[in-house]
Amino acid sequence: MNSTKMKIRIALLTLLIGMGLHAQEKVKVDGVATVVGDNIVLNSEIDAFKQELIQQSGGQIEISDCEMLEQIMNRKLLAHHAVIDSIVVNEGEIQQQVQRKTDYFTQQLGSPEKMLELYGFDNMKDLRDELYRVEKEGLLIQKMQQELTADIDITPEEVKRYYNSLKAEGNLPEIGAEIELSQIVLNVEPSEVEIQRTLDRLKEIKKEVEDGASFKMKAILYSDDPGVTQNNGFYTIERNSPFVKEFKEAAFSLEEGEISQPFKSDFGYHILLVEKIKGKQRDVYHILMQPKADDEAVERVRDSLTLYREKILKMELTFDEAVLKYSDDKDTRLNEGVLMNPVSGDTKFEQTRMDPELYSKISSLEAGELSRVFLDETRQGGKMFKVLLLKSKTEAHEADLGKDYEKIMDLALQKKKTETIEKWSEDKIKDTYVKINESYLSCEFKSDWSKKNL
Repeated sequence: MNSTKMKIRIALLTLLIGMGLHAQEKVKVDGVATVVGDNIVLNSEIDAFKQELIQQSGGQIEISDCEMLEQIMNRKLLAHHAVIDSIVVNEGEIQQQVQRKTDYFTQQLGSPEKMLELYGFDNMKDLRDELYRVEKEGLLIQKMQQELTADIDITPEEVKRYYNSLKAEGNLPEIGAEIELSQIVLNVEPSEVEIQRTLDRLKEIKKEVEDGASFKMKAILYSDDPGVTQNNGFYTIERNSPFVKEFKEAAFSLEEGEISQPFKSDFGYHILLVEKIKGKQRDVYHILMQPKADDEAVERVRDSLTLYREKILKMELTFDEAVLKYSDDKDTRLNEGVLMNPVSGDTKFEQTRMDPELYSKISSLEAGELSRVFLDETRQGGKMFKVLLLKSKTEAHEADLGKDYEKIMDLALQKKKTETIEKWSEDKIKDTYVKINESYLSCEFKSDWSKKNL
């Protein structure tokens, strides 16, 4: 299985897990394993969570149904008390996540119909409602955990004690091989002629709609928004919704029934129709068009970056100088081109967890060497050429307090937070309705979940 298919498979599996593996209901009647407060745990959720853990660990993890059930019950307990404690979640953020997931999986599976078939739903509304429930529960759990651990910190002495305890037990973790990367990025930009052609076409469509044509049909026919086949270009937004600033500004500057002038965002060029105003919400249709760069522009940018790479190799130009002078990436240009790991928040990437396509570009390099020039593409469809510098490379090793202090500190802090949440759970179980199916009564849980069984 190639890396792209693997990513899709894991993402699909994760989504199915959150939905209680709804598709399984087509072939068997799903049973209730437990009830925690107002939340039900289905047998299929236990099966699905186990599949995810096995998938992520490459088959190396062993976990029983009882252990898996307790992990799920702890999540349900957090969600239940988040509601009781009036934890606030952003409705716009939830809706946006639902939209992103339906867009993504529709694109990967080929059509909304295939997505409905996979999940076992009869219509998109029911599927979106279920996705909304899943996203809201996940966000409630996350915010409840954050609230419980917000004031927890850790001292250097606690880190040292944690490290020494692991060492004494012979349980020091293995730190995987890590690398640090820097990049030079040159964007491939469409010509002014192509941009003007796009603007002119959007103005034509605006005039046609004002003369009576269907905006929705125009969106289906012409919009470059990947979600248009599923939502016909329709969105419901609020001022705090996680849409780009330009999109929200256009939506909230128009009256009901008005169409915007063409405007630009990082995604391309848009026009937008306000279909309905509902208090603080706007129902809008939009059309996105992305000007395309011609082959000549692509070749010109590739040749330019190839030339800069050659100058660096000949030591006529340093890599840092080239980044500052030529790179188009605003996030790294003023930081010597250094890439930040979005998961850990630092500059180190663990090789075994890197994106396989990115790793393939630098796998044969030694520290200080440059990759070949290669073409990359953003989620918005923008094209760019990149060259990477392997700044440093650390081989796999047993954790060392001096070399790996920050990682050990993170592990110690996470342990402290986990213990805090576990103590909270122990207390809350006493005051929460819990009903466990007879088939799980023999489980030996860490917490006293069975005390309330009838």
